Amino acid sequence: MPYLWLGDKESDGLVNALNPGDLQPRQIGLFLDVDGTLLDLAPRPEAVEVPTDLPVTLAAAERRLDGALALISGRPIEQLDRLFAPLRLPASGTHGAEIRQSADAPRTLLTEARLPDGAWRDLLRLLKQFPGTFAENKEVGFAIHHRVAGAEEAELVAALRGFVEALGAHELELCAGYRIFEIRPAGLDKGTAIERFMAEKPFAGRRPVFVADDWMDRAGFDTAMALGGFAFSVGAALPGLSGWFPRPEAVRAWVGQLAR
Repeated sequence: MPYLWLGDKESDGLVNALNPGDLQPRQIGLFLDVDGTLLDLAPRPEAVEVPTDLPVTLAAAERRLDGALALISGRPIEQLDRLFAPLRLPASGTHGAEIRQSADAPRTLLTEARLPDGAWRDLLRLLKQFPGTFAENKEVGFAIHHRVAGAEEAELVAALRGFVEALGAHELELCAGYRIFEIRPAGLDKGTAIERFMAEKPFAGRRPVFVADDWMDRAGFDTAMALGGFAFSVGAALPGLSGWFPRPEAVRAWVGQLAR
């Protein structure tokens, strides 16, 4: 199919390689990352563009999957609802720190970890030393976006590690993704979110399928495959996965096929 590149199984390290077009909607639970997967990346999170037909397509796909479709994002659930309004879907936000098991269920925070008073102001002061960076306050953690590399990136990493250590909060960790660092609660990730969804209907008894674009999503990929499902990256092949999509447009095309 034109929307998917399976690659060479040996050279790309793919396992259980298959065409997602062969997956049957009533046999899978579909978990979709948002930025870089459903939506094209933008210079800033608030600048992403949602294709006008995407909420309708997602709603139709959810119906075809009997409700077994969830968004698994680093964004807070509140932001996801604004992006895809008026559509509400089962969702996990802030890298597994919050979850909504169904569209009409309340949002539940899965951690009591909180950043100390003044931490946000301290972070903003620190980032003034690094032009080209900016941060998001996600209530239970911070995201630091950057456009630096090489020695400058190493200096930023060291500064952020020192920042986390100075907080004295053992329940926090620093994680790296593509042009982003996350200060977030330890022990929660997109994999734990998928496990929670798969334990309940309508996901229980299905094979999980996780689609995401970043190495930081590795826990979600590993969980989906450990539960007998499949994992697809976006933008490049990642070792050990089932296949990959070349770009978000290809993911949207596949979701559109599922919706029919």
